[in-house]
Amino acid sequence: MTTTKSGGGARDLRIKVKKPAKRSHSSQLWLERQLNDPYVKRAREMGYRSRAAFKLAEMDERYKFLKPGQKLVDLGCAPGGWCQVAGAKVGLDKGKGKIIGIDLLPVDPIPHVELIQLDFMAEEAPALLMEKLGGKADGVMSDMAANTTGHKKTDHLRIIGLAEAAIEFANDVLAPGGFFLAKLFQGGDSANLLTQLKRDFTLVRNIKPAASRADSSELYVLATGFRRKAEAEADADD
Repeated sequence: MTTTKSGGGARDLRIKVKKPAKRSHSSQLWLERQLNDPYVKRAREMGYRSRAAFKLAEMDERYKFLKPGQKLVDLGCAPGGWCQVAGAKVGLDKGKGKIIGIDLLPVDPIPHVELIQLDFMAEEAPALLMEKLGGKADGVMSDMAANTTGHKKTDHLRIIGLAEAAIEFANDVLAPGGFFLAKLFQGGDSANLLTQLKRDFTLVRNIKPAASRADSSELYVLATGFRRKAEAEADADD
């Protein structure tokens, strides 16, 4: 591992990593980006499990959708950064609220958060989550990203499909007035997804938090004010 010097003799503190023979170029770039990412460093210093924690904290600082006492579901919660931030906001350490984290992968225990290793698209998932929450959820969060193939169009369709599945899950478990927050990516055909959200929620926003890498096309959609389907359909008829 080395540092490089910039012009004029000033030292550039960017870390360069020597590449072993078996490491791919893309893996090399990822490792150097991680080592030089200020959010990764801050996450380690503050005890967050991922830099994604800052994305949620920033979005809530701006729009105030996390509140004490809420019951929340975090889809695809591994490694747990969003659960940590949301847990502090709802007051889990004070005995307030409840958070259920669900993921296909095992997740190391998070204080006061209930973790379930399960596919959220399983038929039994909505009923199971509501049973553990003790009722409907006040919010459903998702920082999930579909596995990529390298084919841009295919990958975008997978992303949209995953988001649509998350919306369907949210429709089953959200209480009136609840919120839905999910990761999307810029470009491609997401019009149908946004139309559905605008039908089922009173306000829909697209957000690009500063903690998202500048070269990333990711953005987040925040939908607030969930309405029961009957109410949404009545408004549409009017």
